[in-house]
Amino acid sequence: MDIIKETAEKIREADALLIGASNGLSITEGLHLFACNQAFEDLFGDLKRKYGLTCILHGMGAKWPSEEEKWGFWSRLVRHYCKEYRETQVMADLKTVIGGKDCFVVTSNGECHFEMCGFSPEKIYEIEGNWLTMQCASRCHDSVYPWGDLAEKMAEMERGGKIPADLVPRCPVCGGPVQVHMAMDGNFIPDTESKKRLDSFLEQYHEKKLLILELGIGWRNQLIKAPLMRLAEREPQAFYVTVNLGEIFIPQEISGKSCGLDGDLGEILHRVATDCGN
Repeated sequence: MDIIKETAEKIREADALLIGASNGLSITEGLHLFACNQAFEDLFGDLKRKYGLTCILHGMGAKWPSEEEKWGFWSRLVRHYCKEYRETQVMADLKTVIGGKDCFVVTSNGECHFEMCGFSPEKIYEIEGNWLTMQCASRCHDSVYPWGDLAEKMAEMERGGKIPADLVPRCPVCGGPVQVHMAMDGNFIPDTESKKRLDSFLEQYHEKKLLILELGIGWRNQLIKAPLMRLAEREPQAFYVTVNLGEIFIPQEISGKSCGLDGDLGEILHRVATDCGN
């Protein structure tokens, strides 16, 4: 059987889908955290020349000279990739693949595109945080706060990579600096509630036909890929599908209940969606 048709058939037979997603999905959508490409030049060329910024990830972890410059970078990033985001073909195809089945998403992508595309926030575990919430930089307490509206205001007022000092956010408890709620240092606040909801989902579909669909995750990834492969091994009726360009890894232990689709993620997902829709 053709591997695309086999994948579509397994999806149709599944009781539920567990989606794992990482950088490969973001890249397919046009967001490349590691690239010094034309998109990076268009959005951050001035900061590249001023600060030696090499890519988006560099800016996310940079020690900025001031809070005004830190939030200048982040507000520009959030406005472009979150506020101006519109559903892409790859996300539309993923929704077609899922159809009306129950699903849960585990992702290290922080730009919140799943929720923006209509996935229930209760069924998303952003394992390394997200760009649209912030926390106390010193973690004096464990609450996180939305800042999307403030980001838009910052972006409107940003000039030359800086925002006005009166827009710099402060921790409401200790008055100190805040940072975007991403796993960038030891002060990151884990999302324990989403983890509990994931555990509940896995308990609900224990020993049932769970289709594990892994999108754009590197073969050495220990954060999402390794746990998904272990889950596939211990769940008797699980089926594991990994989609990636040039990085297909399936261990021997689950080779009989897995398939790997090597190629452009967008093209492959579109073909699977077409088959699922028939």
